[in-house]
Amino acid sequence: MFSFSSIEHYHADLYSGRTTCTQAVRHFLSRIQEQSSLNAFVEVFADEALARAESLDGAEKKGRLHGVVIGLKDNICYKGHKLSAASGILQNFTSLYSSTAVERLLQEGAIIIGRQNCDEFGMGSTNENSFYGPVINPNNAAHVPGGSSGGSAAAVKAGLCMVSLGSDTGGSVRLPADFCGVVGIKPSYGSVSRHGLIAYASSFDVIGVLANTARDASIILEVIAGPDDFDSTALTQTPDWSSVQSESKKYRIAYFPEWVNHPSIDPEISEAIQQRLQKLKEEGHTIEAVTFALTDYIVPTYYILTTAEASSNLSRYDGVRYGPKQDGAVQNLAAFYQQARKIGFGSEVKRRIMLGAFVLSAGYYDAYFTKAQQVRRLLQQQTSLIFNDFDFILAPNAPSVAYKLGEKNEDKVAMYMGDVFTVFANLTGVPAVSLPLFKHSSNLPFGLQVLSSPQNEVCLHRFSHQLMQQSERE
Repeated sequence: MFSFSSIEHYHADLYSGRTTCTQAVRHFLSRIQEQSSLNAFVEVFADEALARAESLDGAEKKGRLHGVVIGLKDNICYKGHKLSAASGILQNFTSLYSSTAVERLLQEGAIIIGRQNCDEFGMGSTNENSFYGPVINPNNAAHVPGGSSGGSAAAVKAGLCMVSLGSDTGGSVRLPADFCGVVGIKPSYGSVSRHGLIAYASSFDVIGVLANTARDASIILEVIAGPDDFDSTALTQTPDWSSVQSESKKYRIAYFPEWVNHPSIDPEISEAIQQRLQKLKEEGHTIEAVTFALTDYIVPTYYILTTAEASSNLSRYDGVRYGPKQDGAVQNLAAFYQQARKIGFGSEVKRRIMLGAFVLSAGYYDAYFTKAQQVRRLLQQQTSLIFNDFDFILAPNAPSVAYKLGEKNEDKVAMYMGDVFTVFANLTGVPAVSLPLFKHSSNLPFGLQVLSSPQNEVCLHRFSHQLMQQSERE
């Protein structure tokens, strides 16, 4: 009977002959079929995954991810496979190349088992904005899994794959990790090449990892990160994230009282984080409250800038080369474009495109877009000053546990405001991780968010591993 707990244990079983790559793939294919009601996958590469597993079982050379079964969010390119970003505008589109991240996974022996459901073009916090319908939270079928990488998080939590690749523009890895109860890591901006990631907001987008353990996520990141000739924003160095050392180092940890005691936060979440801070203080770490006066500007700044970039990035989807078929003749090219985008895009994507077009329009550019860029710079400067004095910032991921399906659909502003704790890391470009340390009285999980400076990212991974180990012992 095959079971999976971590990449390290899987490889131990694999190399000792207790299991095979083929057995692993058959196990996950069976699990995907059993849990099809979750709607986590939009397409499963069953025959291809089995064929690759069989070839790997006969291979002498073994890469770092030999036989590791991975799911891809449906906005990451995989050559020769369909790719839609969960949007009707990309119906039946087949990717002409693989993303740099996927190429590096395959080079190290990974098996790609399928593409996973998400909010359309990564725009959403619940995974209800998908052409393929909503994803269901594996912990409770009445609740959302979080978005936009909801299918990726649900698949890991439900045991449908070993790890998943997602993308994080404003919390799209960390929020579903929080709602589903798995580890979600958003690396520093530029750590992982964006080549082959369908763009939502180019100065925010980051490929991240969802996994059962912090160490598994670190192993995956170490493989996919690094310089890339196809992405000028990719960083030139790859830290040794996966190295786990037994450290007795005591860290300097900050928290924002404005976040922990935010008016919107669930009292249980606030209390759990404060108790964790107290425990860390008792263990000898330095814990200090730091006032963050710009909190109220975070969400408005984020949505002005990301919608502006989205409006520009999504202008390329005109329905000419691919997209939904249109009935009847159209009068001119402009009408053709309008009709294709009207049919092809969902309501949330349309809403953000229109908002982005507005803030970029004449007469409003300086009032909104320019001001938001200035606030972003202030956020980056203040964050840099904080990390001069502290190793980490501890924070919640969301004000509440997973919403019920449909709960936030009538109040989009309330849903946007729920992103207040996650978009900060994307605005400032710092790495952040969601760790599944807590359980609510509703029996739903929620996590702890840990942030660091890009220069301290290795310590962030080690600290995350230590927090997970402590939690397992409790």
